[in-house]
Formats: sequence, C-alpha cells, structure tokens
Amino acid sequence: MTTEQSAAAHTGTDVVLEARGVTKHFPVRRTGGDVLARRRRTVHAVDDVSLKLRRGTVTALVGESGSGKSTVARLLARLYPLTAGEIQLGGEAVGAGRGRSFRTYVKQVQLIFQDPFASLNPVHTVRYHLTRALKIHGRAGDGDADLQKSLAALLERVQLTPPHQFLDKFPHELSGGQRQRVAIARALGADPQVLLADEPVSMLDVSIRLGVLNLLRDLKERLHLAILYITHDIASARYFADTTLVMYAGRIVEGGDSETVTQHPAHPYTQLLIASAPDPDRVADEEAQEEAGSGEPPSLITPPDGCRFHPRCPKAMERCRTEPPPRFDLADGQWAACWLYDGAEGQEAGK
Repeated sequence: MTTEQSAAAHTGTDVVLEARGVTKHFPVRRTGGDVLARRRRTVHAVDDVSLKLRRGTVTALVGESGSGKSTVARLLARLYPLTAGEIQLGGEAVGAGRGRSFRTYVKQVQLIFQDPFASLNPVHTVRYHLTRALKIHGRAGDGDADLQKSLAALLERVQLTPPHQFLDKFPHELSGGQRQRVAIARALGADPQVLLADEPVSMLDVSIRLGVLNLLRDLKERLHLAILYITHDIASARYFADTTLVMYAGRIVEGGDSETVTQHPAHPYTQLLIASAPDPDRVADEEAQEEAGSGEPPSLITPPDGCRFHPRCPKAMERCRTEPPPRFDLADGQWAACWLYDGAEGQEAGK
C-alpha cells in the first residue's frame, strides 16, 4: 500500500500528536554569586501548553518573537527534554531518552527549520542529504535502482523537477525557496505522520512564500499529514491553517477555527496582533492607538503574576493582576484565557 493509499484510510479527526500541559523552564547560568540563587533563576519559556495535531489538518501557532513558539516545536520534536507535562503519539505516552524509542518517534514526527541554508550541510549535495534521510529511516530500498527512484520521487513531491538537475547541486547553488523544498523533501524521507514547520517561509522572499505554503497544503491533503505551522504572521495563519492558537509569553491565550480567531478575535492580545498588521485601508487615529495597548513583552525570568498580558492590556481588571485566567469556551468552538469572559463582570468589562 502506498503512502497516499494508507493516508486516505484515515479520517480528518484522528489525533496524531498531542501535548498535555507541556512545560519547559531553562536554568539561567551566571558566574559568581550564590549557587542556590543561580539554580532558582529560570526562564519560563513554555508553561502548561496543551494542543492536538490531527491528520489532514494544519494547526497554526501564532505569536510575537520570544513568545515560546519555537520552543514548543522543539519540545514536540523531542530536541528538548520536558520540564513537566506529557507528549502522546498515536494515543500513547512518549517516554524520555534517546534510545530506540526516539528513532521510532522521529520517523513519525519531523521538524522543518526556519532557515534552510543553516539546516543543510553546505559541503554536501542534495543527493547526500536525501540519501542519508532515506537510509536512516530504512526507506532506501534494496539497491541503487530503488534508491534512485526514491530520490527522484522525493524531489518530484516537492516540485523540484526534473530531479537530475538538482540531485548533484550544493545548497549554495539553490535559491532560498529551492533550499526549503529540499529541507521539506528530507523530512518526507522519513515518511512521517507529522510535520512541525517552524516559520518555514519567514526567511524566504515574499514572492515565493505562497508557493511553499501551497506545497505544504498539497502535501497535507495528499499524504494526510498533521502540520503544526509556527508563525508570527496571523494573516498567513488565516490563509493556511484550519485551526489557530495564539501564544503570549509562554502560554496559549486563545484558540479556535482560523477564520473565527482572525475575524473575531476574543483575547486583547489577539486583537493587538491583528491591529498591528499592515492595512492600507485602516485610518490611524489616537483612540485606535490607545485601544491597541503598549509596552514590551514581560521578562520570562520573572513573569507577571496573574495574566501575563495584563501590563500591556488596555482592558485589564484588578483580578487580572493576581489570578491567572482559565480557559473560557465561547461560541463556535472558540476559546480565550481572559477574565473578560467570566460571567457578569466579563460582560461589563467587554463593553
């Protein structure tokens, strides 16, 4: 059975990869001073993040730089150990360590890095990169003829044709878009179920970003992949993703259908993200700027108590400064972690 035939047997509601309360704290290393004090200082990069990646769907994780998006991707790729929480693949908990279970895991979950030039070895050809991926994951075939067919199939799958024109080229001989397509082909060499795309188009020229996103969408549909799309561009999330999750200062603050989240944002931070996107039809005025909020993201070494967005939030209430908001379910599957939606007080505050 081919990959496409096997994929077609699944339904779009199957959860492939799930994160439950995933947390990652990095210790702050400093020289001098009290040793115990140094151990207590940590960066709260990701706190209590839960998400589900389903077959045949794209989930976007949106937020500004430093919000913890890429850390989530590396946790799901098992490049970082968890501080707390659990990752499940196919409904089974994934253990720690780098033994045989790790090799089995990465065969199913592949990471596409942001910078394709940095992720490809400059002294090796496209043939080397793809051959190595196929051999590591046992998909090189029984002989050279099988290997050549597999190499050609990978390049054709990412629309680098004819394959013989690319196999013996070095990364510096390719354009940025071609390098990213090679990186995607290398990930597909494992025949994964999940692709973790960490800002896959942010290093590319604007003119070719849409082509790479359309390629990923085509792969999602043909191979029935589950894709996590990490981006700071909420407009591209609306175009590309089925579901959008919004992340701020290490926590997910809103989620739901991409169209709903982008057109009717509930959390003040999501509203700020959308308001900050360039819009030639928007007329700037002082009132709109005031409503948009101000300030810088908080320190993740000493994050604020309560809601982490409250120092920048134009709608902050007293309880926002002391109590972390839980998730409040809204209409049409949308939800927001914001006290504005807590009963009578939330209704009044949201007016």
